[in-house]
Amino acid sequence: MVKIADIELGEFPLLLAPMEDVSDPPFRAVCKKYGADLMYTEFISSEGLIRDAAKSTMKLDIFEYERPVGIQIFGADIGPMREAAAIAEQAGPDIIDINYGCPVKQVALKGAGAGILQNIPKMVEMTKEIVNTCSLPVTVKTRLGWDDGSRHIVEVAERLQDVGIAAISIHGRTRAQMYKGDADWSLIAAVKNNPRMNIPVFGNGDIDTPEKTVEYRERFGVDGIMIGRASIGSPWIFNEIKHFMASGEHLAPPNMKERIAAASMHFEGSLTWKGDRLGIVEMRRHYANYFKGIPDFKKHRLDLVTFDNVEDIRAKLLLIADLFKDHDFSR
Repeated sequence: MVKIADIELGEFPLLLAPMEDVSDPPFRAVCKKYGADLMYTEFISSEGLIRDAAKSTMKLDIFEYERPVGIQIFGADIGPMREAAAIAEQAGPDIIDINYGCPVKQVALKGAGAGILQNIPKMVEMTKEIVNTCSLPVTVKTRLGWDDGSRHIVEVAERLQDVGIAAISIHGRTRAQMYKGDADWSLIAAVKNNPRMNIPVFGNGDIDTPEKTVEYRERFGVDGIMIGRASIGSPWIFNEIKHFMASGEHLAPPNMKERIAAASMHFEGSLTWKGDRLGIVEMRRHYANYFKGIPDFKKHRLDLVTFDNVEDIRAKLLLIADLFKDHDFSR
């Protein structure tokens, strides 16, 4: 049984990665339905929380059906991060997570996210301060290093454990790689196999099939897998992986009725949580993946990403369900 502090996650948990503009409550609800064992919020700016900025505080919304769920925060300065952790804890999550992995310029070049990988002593000190501030377990998501010359994750993970983190998730690329090239899981395995490590080590990067999950579990020995981009528009990937791990057989892909049900659940949740306008706009990034591989679908996808009226989108989803009800997704 893999545990983060006292939180039981199963024998080989599947985690939903925190993804900006993706891992919101409506998306998390669908992923939970389809088997995610632990989920994290979108990353939340420490400065935004301290200023009580609406966009940041809205991301603190969590719901009972999501548990266990972690709130992830990011920032470049220790004081604001400590204060943000205390604010996040008041929202009632199960875990506080620190983002030391975001590679985008507007975050990393300000010393936050993966940017702190250029200053490991500060990273350790910040982590220690947050652990000491929180009564909840604190976890970390990070990368192998800043660039190929600083892939010090084995030492870094050990130092973070020493100041009290309860688990670590590692993306198998450096900041310099962004999302290019293949993720290097050998260093994730080196962290897991370090005899001094006694906290769960979760691997992240390039996991997009049940076969790869099983292969990486056996090759690299991680305690669980964190899945990000492969879940967008395909939240059933969690159940597909679990079924394959248990039986060695593939779960039948969801048919059109099931895809429409998932997309509609996601859409209605977006409307409820964000309001009609924002709910419509932010849902658009998901449709292509919900209906991936359907021939002659371009016009329908265009309608879904351009319609501005809730009823028009609902009607379009019903029409798609009828027009493509016999499409074989197993091909």
